[in-house]
Amino acid sequence: MNDTAIRHVKPPVAPDQFEYKNLKQGEFWRHIPAYKDVDEATFLDHLWQQKHAVKTSEELLSTIKDVCSPQFFADAAEGFSRAPMAVRVSPYAISLIDWNDPIADPIRRQFVPLASGLLPDHPRLTLDSLHEQDDSPVPGLVHRYVDKALFLPLNTCPVYCRFCTRSYAIGPDTENVDKVALAKTPKQWEDAFRYIAERPELEDIVISGGDTYQLPPKNIELIGNALLDIPHVRRMRFATKGPAIMPMKIITHTEWLDAITAIVDRGRKMGKEVVLHTHFNAPEEITWITEKAMRILFERGIFTRNQSVLIRGVNDTRERMQLLVKRLGHLNVHAYYVYMHDMVKGVEELRTTIHTATDTEKFVRGSTAGFNTPTFVCDAPGGGGKRDVHSYEYYDRVNGIAVYAAPSVKPGKAFLYFDPIDKLSVDAQARWAVREIQDQMIHEAVRKAGIGDEQLVLA
Repeated sequence: MNDTAIRHVKPPVAPDQFEYKNLKQGEFWRHIPAYKDVDEATFLDHLWQQKHAVKTSEELLSTIKDVCSPQFFADAAEGFSRAPMAVRVSPYAISLIDWNDPIADPIRRQFVPLASGLLPDHPRLTLDSLHEQDDSPVPGLVHRYVDKALFLPLNTCPVYCRFCTRSYAIGPDTENVDKVALAKTPKQWEDAFRYIAERPELEDIVISGGDTYQLPPKNIELIGNALLDIPHVRRMRFATKGPAIMPMKIITHTEWLDAITAIVDRGRKMGKEVVLHTHFNAPEEITWITEKAMRILFERGIFTRNQSVLIRGVNDTRERMQLLVKRLGHLNVHAYYVYMHDMVKGVEELRTTIHTATDTEKFVRGSTAGFNTPTFVCDAPGGGGKRDVHSYEYYDRVNGIAVYAAPSVKPGKAFLYFDPIDKLSVDAQARWAVREIQDQMIHEAVRKAGIGDEQLVLA
C-alpha cells in the first residue's frame, strides 16, 4: 500500500465512554450517620450487614437520622405500611442511596417504598401474574418449560425487592398479602427431587426462592449434590440478588463460597454446568467491593450471568442501561436478560412500556460484544414464559396492549402484557376506566394478532 492510500481511522473515544470503569471507591458508607464510625473490616462482615439491615421506617430513621426531612420519613412510614412486600435493605444498599435526593434515587426506588409515589394497580393485574402456582406439581417446584424447572427451596432474601414477581410467596406476611407457603425444609425438598428424578426431560434446574444467598453452606451442598446425582440433570443455576446488594458475603463468608465452588467443581468433572445468576439493576450498585467479590468468583471459575429488570427511574434510559451493561462486562459478569417489569401488585410506578424496552435494546446492541449484550424479554403474564420483547404477535401502542404467543410452551394461546396506564394518553386512560371498553380493546388486539379469543390467557 502506498503512502497516498486512504486509512479509515476512527477518532479518539470521548473520556465519558470510560465511565463504566469509574467505580465508587473508599469508605463511602461513612456519610451515613449510623455508619460514620464503622471501619472497613466491620462493613465487609456479611454478618454485620445482615444484622443491621433496615426493616422498618423507624430503623430507617435511626440509621439516616436528620439527613432527610420529616416529610420524607412520614412518606416512607406510610409506604412501608402499604407495601405488599416486607422491607429489608442492607447497609451497603443504604449507603449507596443519594440521600440528598432520595425520591429520585434509583436504589431507593427499588427497596424503600414511598406512599407519595404509588399509583393504582393495572386493572388486569393479579397477585401471581406469571401463574407459577398453576405450573407447580409439588410445593416449591415450577415446571413450565419442557426441559427446565424452577426449584424454590426457601422464601427469604438478603434484601426484599419491591418489584419481586414472587411477592405472593416471598418474605413474611404483610398488611396486604398473606404469603403462599413454599417448600422450606430438606424433608419437603425430597418431593421436588423425586419429581425431577422421575422426569427425564428435565435437564436444567434453576435454584432460586427466595435467594440462595440465604441458604447455609450445608444446604447449598445438599441441594447441589442431590441434583448432580440425577443422571439427566445437565445444568444448574444458583440465583441470587446478593452480589448486587451484599457483595461482601463473597469476600468474608468463606464457607458459603467454598460450598458453591465445590458444587461447580464437581459438576465440571461430571460434564455438567453449574453457574451463578445474579441481579444488578443500577450502575450505582457496582463499587470497588463488588469488583473484588466478582474477581474472587472469576478466579474460582464460577461463571456468572446477570438478569436485570427494566425499571422506571432506575435503568429505563438508553444511557443508563448501556452504562450498566458495560460495567457488568468490566466485572466479567455476562449480561443475560433484561426483563420487562412483571405486573406486580403495589409498584405500578416502577413499570414502563414495551416500546421503551425495544427502543433501549436497539441502542444497547452494538455497544459491546454480543455475549455481553442482554436479550430484552417479556415473561408473558399467564404463564407463557419468556418471550423476546419485540417478538409480539401484535402491539397496540396507543392502548398499551402487547399480544405474545408461546408455541413451544403453551401452543395456541395468547398472552398479554399491558403497559402502565399512566404512560398512555389521556384518551386511552379514559378507555381503561371502563371495564366493557377494556374487554373490547383486549379482544380486538387478540383478533389482530390472529389468535382466537377462546385461547386468551389473561393475567
